[in-house]
Amino acid sequence: YQRRVHGDSRINSKMGKDYRVTNSTSKRPRRPYERERLDKELKLCGEYGLRNKREVWRVNYTLSKIRSIARVLLTLPEKEPKRLFEGGALLRRLTRLGLLSESEQKLDYVLGLTTEKFLDRRLQTRVFQSRLAQSIHHARCMIFQRHIRVGKRMVNVPSFLVRTESEKVIEYSATSPYGSGRAGRVKRKSLKNKKSSDAAAEEDM
Repeated sequence: YQRRVHGDSRINSKMGKDYRVTNSTSKRPRRPYERERLDKELKLCGEYGLRNKREVWRVNYTLSKIRSIARVLLTLPEKEPKRLFEGGALLRRLTRLGLLSESEQKLDYVLGLTTEKFLDRRLQTRVFQSRLAQSIHHARCMIFQRHIRVGKRMVNVPSFLVRTESEKVIEYSATSPYGSGRAGRVKRKSLKNKKSSDAAAEEDM
């Protein structure tokens, strides 16, 4: 099987089909230098400890797709099977993620979702609010360094969306020094040095 690799003229006959998903996960703003939007994005990056503005754009892209689905379903009659089936599935999914409450089970409320609601359901925000980390930036470091688990599953992705039932089981992982794991490399080294210095002091006495 032959195919071109990334527009290169070389032919790779050994590799098979590439199954990686190459769809875009974010979308750049149409007006790149709009001051009000720039200030808002910068504030969100600082408040939620985001790495860059692309993380905000990614949430906005997801939000726009959800809103467009809700708009299409709202144009259909209320008794339409497609609206009942797809609308119910969408509402259940958003409720499970904690984006909608039990009293907001209508498609009109989907159009009222904001970027802040999505960012509030991220694992990074949940870890900080549950006081497992000292700051929102410390929470991001802890997640990357595999100190946090959700239930029995260890998660090292700060943008992981936490479900309402999983919110109670966010804890330190079993291998983490903060949990029941052994001490870190620096602490083990300092303890070893302390023991050796204590032993040397005893010999001198």
